Amino acid sequence: MKLIIAAIKPFKLEEVREALTAIGVRGMMVTEIKGFGSQSGHTEIYRGAEYAVNFVPKVKLEIVVSAAMADQVVETIATTAKTDKIGDGKIFVLDVNQSVRVRTGETNDDAL
Repeated sequence: MKLIIAAIKPFKLEEVREALTAIGVRGMMVTEIKGFGSQSGHTEIYRGAEYAVNFVPKVKLEIVVSAAMADQVVETIATTAKTDKIGDGKIFVLDVNQSVRVRTGETNDDAL
């Protein structure tokens, strides 16, 4: 099993969710986050004063899928979330040793 963590632009969330559902992803966790990378933040003007915004709002997706499905999920997120502008996000893939569905006690791939 693989844990896919993706940080994407918030306005792309619904489009990415629909694309993942279409390829068979049955669930994900979504968290609103702030961060910075190459962008290093930006400046905004509020009531006539300029402020530095060091952290940019993003959405973090956490998805656990079978190892066989991981590459397809990564490709789907990458193509759907892409805007060709700086700050499109990052995707990380980690190994998952165990998963348990609390309600039924099912484990590993059966718990997904």
